[in-house]
Amino acid sequence: MVRWIIFILIYFLFSVYGYQAIKTVTKISWLHYLFIAIAIIVAGNFIYQFSVGAEGRVLNPAKSYAFGFLLAFMSLNLIIVPILIGEDIIRVFLGVYDKLFATKESFYLPSRRKFISTVALGLAAIPFASLLYGMYRGKYRFRVLDYVLHFEDLPEAFDGYKITQISDIHSGSFDNREKIKYGIDLINEQQSDVIMFTGDMVNNKASEMLPWKDLFGTLKAKDGVFSVLGNHDYGDYVSWDTKEEKARNLDALKALQKEMGYNLLLNESHFLERNGERIAIVGVENWGKGGFKKAGDLKKASAQVASEDFKILMSHDPSHWEAEVVNDEYHYHLTLSGHTHGMQFGIEIPGWIKWSPVKWRYKHWAGIYKELGQYINVNRGFGYLGYPGRVGIWPEVTVITLKKGSNNA
Repeated sequence: MVRWIIFILIYFLFSVYGYQAIKTVTKISWLHYLFIAIAIIVAGNFIYQFSVGAEGRVLNPAKSYAFGFLLAFMSLNLIIVPILIGEDIIRVFLGVYDKLFATKESFYLPSRRKFISTVALGLAAIPFASLLYGMYRGKYRFRVLDYVLHFEDLPEAFDGYKITQISDIHSGSFDNREKIKYGIDLINEQQSDVIMFTGDMVNNKASEMLPWKDLFGTLKAKDGVFSVLGNHDYGDYVSWDTKEEKARNLDALKALQKEMGYNLLLNESHFLERNGERIAIVGVENWGKGGFKKAGDLKKASAQVASEDFKILMSHDPSHWEAEVVNDEYHYHLTLSGHTHGMQFGIEIPGWIKWSPVKWRYKHWAGIYKELGQYINVNRGFGYLGYPGRVGIWPEVTVITLKKGSNNA
């Protein structure tokens, strides 16, 4: 109860400043009432959804949208508040100066307040509109990213081998079957030799995937579909009545992937063979730095793999690569990860800028990185979680082509 009181007080304070800005800029009364109505509806829906709405910590579209609209509305006020508070502070100092030195003219000019309020609203409209766009269109703005990676020790038979990677489906968040079908079709259109899914099929429960099972079951590639588990697949973020119920949920998710035709690798490996040559696909369970589950066992997963084999590692969390993989005695040529979502928010202009707040948490957060002659690709994710949208960091289908030789060849 205390947390809701604190939330309401902070929300009220921010909304008051937003209302002041609106009222200063325009005298149209219905706009004033509209702002108040939106503020009440947004806060009311958020409190309802996260207190007496869906069970516990289970994330569903209703909760996600409640959070998304709150985030958008608060982004508007978060820009306005510091600007108007700053202006209020300046007014206080100038007012004191005016009183002390008894100047003939006041430093407070209503036109200045209106100008500053207009500027504040104009600046605030940028994140506000962006977050709304991200919810309306951005979350399903799928894009294909193509990379060509060169390896001198790639078996000749696999020169030109194409891998499609997807990650972080988060099926419990989906709300548009037509858009998801478009994304699935886009994956199949790449006609890659193999498809690799790097974890987080659901938000929490295996049942979330049931409405989408038929669509994702249509993913096809010459050498099949391989998958690993992500941190959300274990059901660690919701309450279960018993440990057995939680275990049954994980078993149901594993069985579901099998029914869909996925080859789920649980700390194990698989060889792809062509013309008497082979490459190893190594799949570990989730291993994450900090408080994330560390079920991944790299040694166990690669027990049947020889040191000289060409190795592709599937590991959901990119922190695993930095912590254990890149300095392992085995040389893992390519690691495929996801997990970060690129925070679903950032700015990317190829060749110019690549930024997201998530970079402060993860050194390797999106795209291709190379260290010690080994590559990692961090996929930005197919789905979304929490905020039901994406701004600047779009949902991704990665296509990686393996080439024999050096980059200069």
